[in-house]
Amino acid sequence: MMKALIVEDEYLARQELAYLIQEHSAIEIVASVEDGLEAFKFLQEQVVDVVFLDINIPSIDGLLLAKNLHKAAKPPRIVFVTAYKEFAVEAFEVEAFDYILKPYNETRIISLLAKLEALEQAPPAAAPLPESAPVSRTVNLAKGDSIIVTPCDDIYYVEADEKVTLVYTARDRYVMAISISEFVSRLPVDSFFRCHRSYCVNIHKIREIAPWQNSTYIIKLYDLKAEIPVSRSNIKAFRQLMHL
Repeated sequence: MMKALIVEDEYLARQELAYLIQEHSAIEIVASVEDGLEAFKFLQEQVVDVVFLDINIPSIDGLLLAKNLHKAAKPPRIVFVTAYKEFAVEAFEVEAFDYILKPYNETRIISLLAKLEALEQAPPAAAPLPESAPVSRTVNLAKGDSIIVTPCDDIYYVEADEKVTLVYTARDRYVMAISISEFVSRLPVDSFFRCHRSYCVNIHKIREIAPWQNSTYIIKLYDLKAEIPVSRSNIKAFRQLMHL
């Protein structure tokens, strides 16, 4: 079953859209939120297939949120729902699935929902020939009420801390409400090495590699006092990577 998130700050518009989706499709609405930052934080933890996204919303406008979501490895389909015609060109620059104008036209909504559900029933497309996919060199980090678009090169290391992931730069620490595995999947593999189940390090920030217990190593970084362990299970790969 397809899962959806509604991002709409107007209560009546949110309720009407939810009603139309439930009345005319089997799409499951997993949540409805009122502002862009709340939506961003929700999508850091949950996966949905489609986001019904207003443009004029608090915190982070819908277009900026869509641009950030578009960078994800597997972005949700974006359906803009707005009273403004003038943003249509920008909307489709982020490959929006559709652009619905308010007030809602029920026939138009029914047609959209049918197209979305048809995607679930369609057979998978043949896999394209492998080619070099572009690698994102930035990652989105949440800080208070803001999204910080951060160059991956600015990240020194990441650390698992129970159910969250701590991300360290030279000047700051960010708390991401996702697993370390999920966060590491967003980083370029040519710069980051998962040296331990709880740590991933930017290899370009390594200043010193010191012997440690049980024939393992401790990594010391430029600019930071942190000491990062290399687990025994990752020793061979680490030695090959660092030409030890």
